[in-house]
Amino acid sequence: MKKIAIYGKGGIGKSTTTSNLSAALARKGLRVMQIGCDPKADSTKNLMEGRKIPTVLDMLREKDDQVELEDICFAGYGNVVCVESGGPTPGIGCAGRGIITAFEKLEELDAFAVYRPDIVFYDVLGDVVCGGFAMPIRGGYADNVFIVTSGEMMALFAADNIARAIGNFGKRGYAKLSGIIQNSRNVEDEDELVRKAAGEMHTQVLHIVPRDKTVQLAENQGKTVIEAFPDSPMAADYQVLADKVLEVIGQ
Repeated sequence: MKKIAIYGKGGIGKSTTTSNLSAALARKGLRVMQIGCDPKADSTKNLMEGRKIPTVLDMLREKDDQVELEDICFAGYGNVVCVESGGPTPGIGCAGRGIITAFEKLEELDAFAVYRPDIVFYDVLGDVVCGGFAMPIRGGYADNVFIVTSGEMMALFAADNIARAIGNFGKRGYAKLSGIIQNSRNVEDEDELVRKAAGEMHTQVLHIVPRDKTVQLAENQGKTVIEAFPDSPMAADYQVLADKVLEVIGQ
């Protein structure tokens, strides 16, 4: 089992990227689990035909200690096991703490032993890499980390902060930064900006995902590109990205 964290600034397309990776790997016959680590709890919706699933925190509030795996794990496209950590009631509690609680519950219920995934993706909000949002890289959960960014200034700023956090935790033997995934926004000199930033982070640009309207058309259907338009050039591009990820992690 390989565990991968996908980080990025909110709105940069990390959930879109992660979901399409999950779908692409599922099409290859791999058993995949995707765990959304964002209070918005929408990481997996395009694997669930646009439906937002009950979150771990929602079910804990509703059922307390009676929560079972079938309450929080749902089969999405390609039998990807979909989980959303969820967040606190607005204005009450810490969103990062919700991720910690969700991880603890999944461990308590032996989720990995039951579903036996080949690949686990943690889709993590990377605007603030502390507390629960740092759990995948500091808690021994993820083996590899990929950062999704564009050439926009704030996206690159967030990516640099994430890389610094990974570097600090990496010194203790935790997850390592394995590459940058450029989710293109067609800003001026974007490829060069991201390439330069990756060099400063001491990593590589693993793949450049082009900006393509097919992504939005698929999401309008509540689907990934892999499911909605499997024969499209964009689906082929995500398949190439999936191959590169497998190569890097040694799967």
